[in-house]
Amino acid sequence: MNTIAQDLTGRVAVITGASSGMGRATALLLASRGARVALLARRKDALEQLAADIRAQGGTALAIPTDVTDPASVEAAAAAVLAEFGNADLVFNNAGLMLPGAIGAQPQREWETQIDLNVTGAMRVIQAFVPQLEAAAAQGKVVDLINTSSIASQYVYGYFAVYSATKAFVSHLTRHLRLELGPKNIRVSVIEPGITETELQGHFTFQGAIDWLANAAQSIEFLKAEDIAATVGFIVSMPKHVNMQQIVIMPTREGI
Repeated sequence: MNTIAQDLTGRVAVITGASSGMGRATALLLASRGARVALLARRKDALEQLAADIRAQGGTALAIPTDVTDPASVEAAAAAVLAEFGNADLVFNNAGLMLPGAIGAQPQREWETQIDLNVTGAMRVIQAFVPQLEAAAAQGKVVDLINTSSIASQYVYGYFAVYSATKAFVSHLTRHLRLELGPKNIRVSVIEPGITETELQGHFTFQGAIDWLANAAQSIEFLKAEDIAATVGFIVSMPKHVNMQQIVIMPTREGI
């Protein structure tokens, strides 16, 4: 009989966007279950503190300052993971940015940055680590590629056009990746969370979105980063032949 395997000893996990929020919470969870975790993000100090926290709890962690908008930085990170841990068999492709704004009025830097990070950056991570995932799968290991999308990929939200479009790319990309990588025994999943309490909202500059978020908080208990981490933990703990393709996780009181 197949059972959920909570013990992740022997697995090599790469987490992008690991310095805060969903990435940080997921790194802590996976490490607590025995995975060796490679922590990728831009903020070196935050990564090193997280790695120290994981080691203090008996886990194994490697902090690799990485900018997913820089091809050389991502390639160097992949090489560092391979050299230190061997082939990655679990990639949580999670780095992202949300900057709402009005089309035609939003500063060019803001919409370009979302595309560079959420679309091109996500693709760079995939391109850099798929060879390792393929090698791990060829060795008979359980292998997972998990992309972070958003409920915004499915619905229309005012002033979130660019962000929502980038996440729609991630969701649809994941479906295609399953077609290509599934036959190679690589499980590919996408998580589409609703409103989650993370640093993302702290980057808002558009007042309409700031006001909307404050109003929503009065009636909705937002998801926590730990809720997303638990979802990742569930996906990677399933029996090898089971692929959770798409998981939508929402606050109970959030509609669309």
